[in-house]
Amino acid sequence: MGERRAVTTKMAASYRRGTRGQKSAILDQLVELTGWHRDHARARLRAAGQIRVVQARAPRAPTYGPEVLSALERCWLVARQPAGKRLAPMLSVLVPLLVAEGELELSEPEVTLLCQMSPATIDRRLRGARVLAELRGVSHTKPGSLLKTQISIRTWSEWDGAVPGFCEIDLVGHEGGTPKGEFCCTLTVTDVATGWTVNRAVKNKAAVWVKDAIDHVRRVLPFPLLGIDSDNGSEFISHHLLAYCEQHKITFTRGREGNKNDGCHVEQKNWTHVRELVGYLRYDTGAELSLLNRIYEVDRTYTNLVLTQQKLVFKERVGAKVTLRHDAAQSPYERLVAADVLSSARRAALTRQRNSLKPAALQRQIRALCHELQTLSLTKAPAPPARSTGPSTSPVRRRVLREATTRHSRRV
Repeated sequence: MGERRAVTTKMAASYRRGTRGQKSAILDQLVELTGWHRDHARARLRAAGQIRVVQARAPRAPTYGPEVLSALERCWLVARQPAGKRLAPMLSVLVPLLVAEGELELSEPEVTLLCQMSPATIDRRLRGARVLAELRGVSHTKPGSLLKTQISIRTWSEWDGAVPGFCEIDLVGHEGGTPKGEFCCTLTVTDVATGWTVNRAVKNKAAVWVKDAIDHVRRVLPFPLLGIDSDNGSEFISHHLLAYCEQHKITFTRGREGNKNDGCHVEQKNWTHVRELVGYLRYDTGAELSLLNRIYEVDRTYTNLVLTQQKLVFKERVGAKVTLRHDAAQSPYERLVAADVLSSARRAALTRQRNSLKPAALQRQIRALCHELQTLSLTKAPAPPARSTGPSTSPVRRRVLREATTRHSRRV
C-alpha cells in the first residue's frame, strides 16, 4: 500500500499539468502498475497532494465506571493481587461474598459487569496498581545421607496428577538472613492434583518436629494422605519419617539431588503461601511460632476455598521458543469437588464453609496477625551474627537481612 501511494504521489503533478492525451497515458500506466480500477486511480491522482482535514472521532462511552473499577481493585487486593487469568474466574464467587459482607456497594448491573470482565481487561485496568516484590530467600537444604537407598527417586514427570492425596513437601527457613542457632521453619504440603496447600510451622528442622507437622497435616486434609515426595534434606531423609510413613501406609519418595523442578508444585507455594504472607524476618521464639501457626490456620481456609490456581497442561519447545498452555483457573476446592473423592457429607460441609466466608474480614485478620508477628521480630534482641568466612561472605545474605529489617517484610 505504501508503494502504491508513493507512485500515485509522484505521478500526480504530471497528471495535473498534462494535456488530455497525457492524462490518459498516465492513467493507463497507473492502472497497470497498481491494479486499481480506472475510476479509483483517477480519484487517487486528483486527491494526491491535497491536505485532508481529519476530524477526531468522538470517544466511546466508558464501559466500566469508577465504582466498578474501584470494586475491581478491592477484589484484586483481597485476592492477593493475582493475574487477570486467575482473578477473572474468581470474581463470580468473590464479588457476591464481598457484597454480602458489606465491603462492596454495587448495583445488580454493576455486579454483572464486574463478573463478566475479561482477563485482558482486568490486567489493563490494574496496570497502575500492580506492585511486584523483589525479595528472595536463602535455601537451607542440606543433603541427608541416611536411608537414601530405601527411599525411591521420583522425577517431576512421574506423578499421577489425577488422584488427590499425593503431596509434595518442603521446608522454608525463617532465619532473617542469619542462619545461626535455632529458628522456626514452615513445612509446606501441596497436593499435586488439586493444589490444596497446608502450612505448619515447627520450632526447628529436627526430624521429630517435621514428623509431628506431617501428622497434623494428615489430620486436617479433607482427603486421605496417600503419598509424600520430598527433597533430599536431612530433615526428611530420616528414620522418624520413614517409620511414620510405613505405619500409616503412606508412599514416601524423594526427588533427584540438585533438581528443584522435581518439587515444582510445592516450590511455587513457598513464595505465594509463605514468603508473601510472613516475609523474610527471623522468627525463633515460642510466641512467634504460635503466631505463625495461627496465621496458617486462618490462611488455609481462605486460600483453599476461594483463591484460584492454574495448572500447566501443555509445554512445547521449538528452538528457543517455549509454548506454555494452562487450564482455566480454579480453586483447590473446585478441583477437589470435580475429582469426586469426597463423601456427600464432607462435600456439603466444605460448600457451607465456603459460602459463609467473609473474605475481607479474613484478610484483615491475617494482616493484623502478620503485623503482630513482624512487631515481635523487630522489637526482640537481634540474633547473633553469623561467623565470617572471609572477605566474600555471602553478599546476598547480607542484602536479604538489610532489606528484611528496613522494608515491609511482606506484600499486602
